[in-house]
Amino acid sequence: MDFAWAVKYATEFLGTAILIILGNGAVANVELKGTKGHQSGWLVIAVGYGMGVMIPALMFGNVSGNHINPAFTLGLAVSGLFPWAQVVPYIVAQVLGAIFGQALVVATHRPYYLQTEKANNILGSFSTISSLDQGTKESRFAATVNGFINEFVGSFVLFFAALGLTKNFFGAEVLQYMKQMATQAGQTVDFSDLAIKAQTAPHTTAGVAVGHMALGFLVMALVTSLGGPSGPGLNPARDFGPRLLHAFLPKSILGQHKGDSKWWYAWVPVVAPILAAIAAVAIFKFLYL
Repeated sequence: MDFAWAVKYATEFLGTAILIILGNGAVANVELKGTKGHQSGWLVIAVGYGMGVMIPALMFGNVSGNHINPAFTLGLAVSGLFPWAQVVPYIVAQVLGAIFGQALVVATHRPYYLQTEKANNILGSFSTISSLDQGTKESRFAATVNGFINEFVGSFVLFFAALGLTKNFFGAEVLQYMKQMATQAGQTVDFSDLAIKAQTAPHTTAGVAVGHMALGFLVMALVTSLGGPSGPGLNPARDFGPRLLHAFLPKSILGQHKGDSKWWYAWVPVVAPILAAIAAVAIFKFLYL
């Protein structure tokens, strides 16, 4: 089934909102004082973000592609795999979805924001922050360099693997073979619809589903393996949207220990994932498409 672009924009909004609710909601549960999950550990956050990617992927992968990430959208567009005319609407929907999702996290956790005394714990439930930042120029430089490397490596792995899991899934070769046979027979067949896939090669739909599930486990692994230095964000909308909301919300909502939004670091989780996405998609296209 082919959906209208307006439906795809709405889907990107909803998918990104779900990502933030499950991901940053897990962070808030661990970092904010007084919650039942307070100090329950990094693995809780990893599971939250893993599910935050997996659930929208399974829900919306066949609707909008479930980008829920401006870097991925830009990377696909640069490589000619996504129309440039839809890039801005997709990114706007993703950023707004991230802000909306974060607003719901704040609404559900407001009493615990008011109890929390550490500014970094509050900001950490919104956006990424570097563990190297000590408030000095020297530490900021080290945090920026280390954060950029961390975000680039993690994002590259995410986007390269995401394409591999959704393009080279088990059963994809059968679908490709059937497309070739239809072309040779002079037939034009749209195999993008899951119902058609199910009729022609039932295991292809299973391969797609497993691929989208694997994305969640991939993000879970990335948070556990590369989350220590900076989060990681791996997603400009996931970082920028909530950080913008953090800057605008008053202390009456986030508490007297709100702190600053660390805009000096904000460009890192935006630029690094975008560059990584462009590189990952280009290399994947060169090798496999």
